[in-house]
Amino acid sequence: MSDAGAALAEAAEQLIGAPFRLRGRDPQTGIDCIGLVHCALLAIERIPPPVPAYTLRNVGLATFMPLLSQLGFARTDEPDMAGDLVLLHPSPGQFHIGIVSVDHHLIHAHAGLRRVVKSPRTPAAPELSRWRLA
Repeated sequence: MSDAGAALAEAAEQLIGAPFRLRGRDPQTGIDCIGLVHCALLAIERIPPPVPAYTLRNVGLATFMPLLSQLGFARTDEPDMAGDLVLLHPSPGQFHIGIVSVDHHLIHAHAGLRRVVKSPRTPAAPELSRWRLA
């Protein structure tokens, strides 16, 4: 496990229970899945770049993918490691991102439950890609 990945996973663990809010970036008032990554990166002293505007449903990811490289993430097909970002495709036009925990669960901002949760990985939402912090 990389030190940066473990730190990111631990920072995400601290956000479990934070309320959900679309486009939110403050754990007190609410965060979404991108806000979860944003807040966890800030906690490990990595400053995320501004994120382009988005809605709950998006037709593509082209504007977001370069941000992962800018943040020091590289695409990986290796087995999960703590701190990996997992890009999921739960339904047409909807994308979701979560952070792999130290115990290989997924920490993510759950819109339906209205909070950040840690849950087992399930095949219900197909994984599009996984990204590892260098």
